[in-house]
Amino acid sequence: MTERRCPKCGTAYADTARFCPRDGSLLVEAQSKRPPASPPPPTGPSSGSTAVRTPPPSKPGLDRAASLLGQVLDGRYQVQKKLGEGGMSYVYLARGAMRLDHPNVCRILRLGESEDGLIYLVMPFLKGELLSDREVKAGPMRLADGIDVLEQVCLGLHHAHEVQIVHRDLKPENIMLVSEDRGSSRERAVVMDFGLAKERRADPAIAKLTATGIILGTPEFMSPEQIRGRPLDARSDIYALGIVGFEMFTSKLPFQGRNAQEMMIARLRGRPQKLRELRADLPEALEGALARAMETNPDARYNTALEFAEALHGPQRSGFLSKIKEKLT
Repeated sequence: MTERRCPKCGTAYADTARFCPRDGSLLVEAQSKRPPASPPPPTGPSSGSTAVRTPPPSKPGLDRAASLLGQVLDGRYQVQKKLGEGGMSYVYLARGAMRLDHPNVCRILRLGESEDGLIYLVMPFLKGELLSDREVKAGPMRLADGIDVLEQVCLGLHHAHEVQIVHRDLKPENIMLVSEDRGSSRERAVVMDFGLAKERRADPAIAKLTATGIILGTPEFMSPEQIRGRPLDARSDIYALGIVGFEMFTSKLPFQGRNAQEMMIARLRGRPQKLRELRADLPEALEGALARAMETNPDARYNTALEFAEALHGPQRSGFLSKIKEKLT
């Protein structure tokens, strides 16, 4: 049995937790020696507090899909191994994601329905490591490696945005780092799980969900407009990627709070912590790029993911955007 332990205070938590609520440190995996400790009672917000990632609620409607090992779907796809599980999937959302075709986006090869009515998606198997797992094992990422990952994610998101698809649930758990080949140390960042992705042309069913106040996504990475249930565009994904980048370089989240709800309020009312307060070795250009991506007002952020990618390097890489555009046209 595994658990996650705070490297600073040594407190053990269940393996669903990501951060220590006492000091905000990223938890590391450890072999369980005793039952996980209950999180300490709240003592009021402090400058170093960071909320534990909130595990998603159980989905009773997914019970049929929980035990498919050995079954053959639609007479053609044999289920050999359970790799993991996520949140809800929506058929009308997945159809749009099938149009995605980019090396930094995980393709959806087929959308099907089994004889007993189970909807399934077929995607290629990627052998790699989730960015969230890498963060837990290795801690804050080096500057060059982190910028490389962010640039690649920007390229994948730009492709999705170009075909009018917004991801809506970007987070480290939805980014896979895949080894390119044996002769290269570079890894390919692949954006996964477009299960919440939606076309910007509003689907009536999505409009109904928004009208009834149902919020889809992961609380720690939601943009202010997503928290408010407003229409989303590419700038909402850019906001989420700004938070992903901040966590990738610091192992902490940029908004303070004892839980996900308090952090959502902080994103509506406050400003993120400055990157260089936690890592003075990082350049000002990177700090400024992440801060602009996390602006509360979408109009103050970058309009496109490519603009965000170019800003990561500052003035010395001003030609990055034009070179990428040439490749895409």
